[in-house]
Amino acid sequence: MSAIIPKLTVVGAGPGDEDLITLKAIKAIESANVILYDALINESLLKYASADAELIFVGKRRGCYAFQQEQINELIVSKANERGHVVRLKGGDPFIFGRGAEEIDYVKDFGLQTAVVPGISSVVGVPAYQGIPLTRRGASESFWVITGTTKNHQLSNDVLLAAKSTATVVILMGMHKLGEIVQAFSNENKQETPVAIIQNGTRDNETVGIGTVETIEAVVQEKQLSSPAIIVIGEVVNKRVKLTSIYDSVKAQF
Repeated sequence: MSAIIPKLTVVGAGPGDEDLITLKAIKAIESANVILYDALINESLLKYASADAELIFVGKRRGCYAFQQEQINELIVSKANERGHVVRLKGGDPFIFGRGAEEIDYVKDFGLQTAVVPGISSVVGVPAYQGIPLTRRGASESFWVITGTTKNHQLSNDVLLAAKSTATVVILMGMHKLGEIVQAFSNENKQETPVAIIQNGTRDNETVGIGTVETIEAVVQEKQLSSPAIIVIGEVVNKRVKLTSIYDSVKAQF
C-alpha cells in the first residue's frame, strides 16, 4: 500500500450554476479522498466525487452552523492524516470572503501539502447573468467589493467610503444590513442611484429586484428577497444588457 500523503486543496465551486465550475476544480473533486463542502455550493457537483470519497457537509449560514470554523480546521487536519487528499469545496472563489487563506494558514503548521483552485466569484458571475457589467465606459471606472458585516457584526466602514465614490459597489452578505446601507448612500444624496439585488444568483431559482437607493427596501419586501443575495449599487445597473442566455442555448444543442 502507498503511504498516505496529507493534502488540502481549497477549491472554488463558482457562484451556483454547476457549469460555472472550472476543469481544474472538477479534477480536484475527482481525486479527493474527503470533501468538506459548504452550504452555498451546488450539491450536484458532488457527482464528480469518487465512489469511495467521504462527503461531509460543514456549511454555515447566518445563525446556523453545522461546524464552527475551528472545528472545520481540525477536521481538515484529522481527515488528511487519516485518508490523504482533502478538498475543501467553497462557493464562489475561496479567497474572496471565503476563509480559504485562513484554512491554509492553519493546516501548514501540521505539515499538510496545500493547493488552491480559484473559482468564478459571485461578485462578477452573478451580475453578469443579469447582464450587469461592473464597469462600463461613461458609467463606472472601478468597482468596490465589500462584505456587508465585519467579524464584529457591524456595517463595514468601507461601505461609508464607497458611498462617497462614483464606483460600482458590490456588497456580499449584506441583506440584513440593507437599511444601514441605504442610509449610508442617502446621506451622500444618492437616493436616485440604481440598485440591483440578486438572490440565488445563476441558479434555476434566481430572483432579482431592481430599484434605486430610495425604493429598494420596498422592492425587497414586495419580491420577498432574502439571503443568499448580492447587492449591486451604481449606474451600471441601468446599463444592463438584454441577454439571450448562452447557458440555455448550449443545453438545447445537446
